Amino acid sequence: MIWLIGAGGMLARETAFRLSKLGLEFIATDRNVDITDIESLRHFAAEAGNIKYIINCAAYTAVDKAEDEKDAATRINSDGAGNIAAVAAEKGAVLIHISTDYVFDGTGSAPIKEDCAKSPIGVYGMTKSDGEDKVIRNTEKYYILRTAWLYGLYGHNFVYTMTKLMNSRDSLSVVSDQKGTPTNCATLAKVICSIIQHGMESEAVPYGIYNVTDEGETTWYDFACAIYEEGRKAGRIQAECTLNPCTTDQYPTKAKRPAYSVLDKTKIQEALGMRLPQWRESLVNFITDKKFEVQ
Repeated sequence: MIWLIGAGGMLARETAFRLSKLGLEFIATDRNVDITDIESLRHFAAEAGNIKYIINCAAYTAVDKAEDEKDAATRINSDGAGNIAAVAAEKGAVLIHISTDYVFDGTGSAPIKEDCAKSPIGVYGMTKSDGEDKVIRNTEKYYILRTAWLYGLYGHNFVYTMTKLMNSRDSLSVVSDQKGTPTNCATLAKVICSIIQHGMESEAVPYGIYNVTDEGETTWYDFACAIYEEGRKAGRIQAECTLNPCTTDQYPTKAKRPAYSVLDKTKIQEALGMRLPQWRESLVNFITDKKFEVQ
């Protein structure tokens, strides 16, 4: 049995779709089981029976709000992750925990490897970093998957936001001095399912931390340009819209963002024997998907 936590979220919904497609039995919980209350987790785990894998997609992801809501972010991203890991250890289950590029400060210029020193620069990144540490302390059987710039069919995200704005405005300014890798939820969900399948087939991937995003790198501005170009081709964007690059200083936010957060994915691709798609390839698949619907 697989336990999917955070079932209402964008990644979890994509993962549930893929688990179902593969015929893998799972149970899903959201706010009905409070991850900040370890007894609530223990009670559900006892009722659920023989749990082999736990996938933790629950997270506090409002990066700017986290600056003012540190306690809430800590309870979910740090304490909640630690609680889930502790229950996983008690059940003898393998934990797949989702983390983020925000555990790094983004001051480098080369793709970041899993063993690079963490140095988060905001509350969100700090709480996610602490959550990683608690997972590692509380269980030995874990996969921490760091991802970045995530978008998907089942929730609010940058692609849907840009599509909506491009259909309603004559021009948009988008930050051009932050680099990263847009990642379709479908890519990450596929990796999650592949890790589980390997384990079920007695070819378990070594436990540890892995970077998982699509391949390549771009800026938010160039990502927006690609959304516009592909959206026009697919008929998702009907209006003319001019895109203008701007700097981070010209578009201030409460929380500071990493300037460079491209992650090196060599480790996960070698472990699974699979190729991760280029970000633009994934974007085209997303925009042309029949389930595409601006939230």
